[in-house]
Amino acid sequence: MGHIRVTGLGKAYKQYPTRWSRLAEWLVPFSPIRHRQHWVLQDVSFQIAPGESVGIVGVNGAGKSTLLKMITGTTQPTCGSIELEGRVAALLELGMGFHADFTGRQNAVMAGQLLGMQVEEIEALMPEIERFAEIGDAIDHPVRTYSSGMQMRLAFSVATARRPDILIVDEALSVGDAYFQHKSFDRIRSFRKAGTTLLIVSHDRSAIQSICDSAILLENGHMAMHDTPESVMDYYNALLAEREGQTVRQEALAGGQISTISGTGEARILNVRLLDKHERSIDAAEVGQPVVLEVNVEVRQDIERLVLGFMIKDRLGQAMYGINTHRQDQALTDLQAGERVTYRFAFVMGLGKGNYSVALSLSRLDSHLDRNFEWRDYGLVFHVINNRQEDFVGCSWLAAKTSVTRSSAPVTSGSTP
Repeated sequence: MGHIRVTGLGKAYKQYPTRWSRLAEWLVPFSPIRHRQHWVLQDVSFQIAPGESVGIVGVNGAGKSTLLKMITGTTQPTCGSIELEGRVAALLELGMGFHADFTGRQNAVMAGQLLGMQVEEIEALMPEIERFAEIGDAIDHPVRTYSSGMQMRLAFSVATARRPDILIVDEALSVGDAYFQHKSFDRIRSFRKAGTTLLIVSHDRSAIQSICDSAILLENGHMAMHDTPESVMDYYNALLAEREGQTVRQEALAGGQISTISGTGEARILNVRLLDKHERSIDAAEVGQPVVLEVNVEVRQDIERLVLGFMIKDRLGQAMYGINTHRQDQALTDLQAGERVTYRFAFVMGLGKGNYSVALSLSRLDSHLDRNFEWRDYGLVFHVINNRQEDFVGCSWLAAKTSVTRSSAPVTSGSTP
C-alpha cells in the first residue's frame, strides 16, 4: 500500500559571492566557509495515508517541485527524512528522462525500466501505452519531433501503464489538449478508487477540489496550511490577490466552515441575504422557486469604480454559477466615502438539491486580482430542497419539457393481426 511520511524536510543550496570563492573553498584545505545557505524548503512535515489524495499549491518558487523531486529521489534533502511504502510512479518535469534522438517507443522502454519494470513487461504493456497515448505512427519517430502535448501523452501513458501504489504528478498535465487532460484525470480517479495514493501539484482549483481529500499550501518554502481543499484554495486565491495595504484573514463560521476574507477595505460587504418573493430571509429554497440575492455594501473611501460579483459553489467548492456587475454593464463610478449600496440579483433557483455557498467580490474591474477591495468566501450558506419538481439527477434543473410520440408498427400483407 502507498504510504508517504515526510518529517522535518529541508533543502538548501550553497550560494557563493563569486565563482572564485567556490573554487577557493574546493581547493584550499581548511579554508573558511565562503558560501551561505539559501533555503528553498524548510521544516516541512506531513503524512499521507494509503489511498489518500493530497494536492500541493503555492506560487512559483514556493518549493512545490523541489518537494516532489525529493520525495521521488531525484534530489537529496539537506535535512529531514522521507519514508515511502509501495511502488512509486512519478510524472514531474515534461519529458524528464526522455532522449530527444530516440523514438517514442525506445523512450517508453527506458522510462518503464526506470519505473522498475522488466523489458518483457514493458513490451507486453506497449499496445496499451500506444492506445492510451494516441500519437499514432509518431511512436516510432524521434521525440525531438514531438510537440509538448505529445510528450505529455507518452510520458503519462508510460507512468500509468500499470497502477502504482503511489502516483506523483507535477504540473505536466496542464500541457496539451482538453480531451487528453480529461482522459488523464479519469485514469487518476480510477486509480484512486483502486487504492492508489496520490500527490499532485496543480494550480487548477477544480482539479484539486474534485480529486483531493486535503491540500497543502507552501509559502516561501514553508508549509503554511494543511486543510480541506476548499479552505486551502480559498486562502491561496486570497494570497494571489494580495497587494500592499491588503489584509487576509480567516474566520470560523457557526456551521464549521472557514471563511477567507481579503482586500484593501476601501469598500466592504455589510450583509448578505437570500430572500423569497415575500422579502423574507430564507436559508433553504425550493428547486424552481424565484429568489433574490441581496448584498449590502459600505463605501469607506472614495472609489472611482466599483464592481460586485458573486459565485455560487457546491459543497465541494465547484463553481455552479457566477456573474458580476461589470459583465452586466452595471458597474458604479465615482463613489464617495460613506455611501451605501444595495445590490439585488433576482433569479429562479435552478440548482439541484444540496448545500451551497456564495463567495463575493468587490473590485474595480472584472477580476478581483485588479484592486481587490474585498473578497469573501462563505458570505452566505444555503440549502436547496426539491419537493415540487420531478426527482432529477445532477446539479442543474433545466425544466425539460418532454413530448412522446407513439405509433403502432405497420401491418405487412399476409401477417395475422
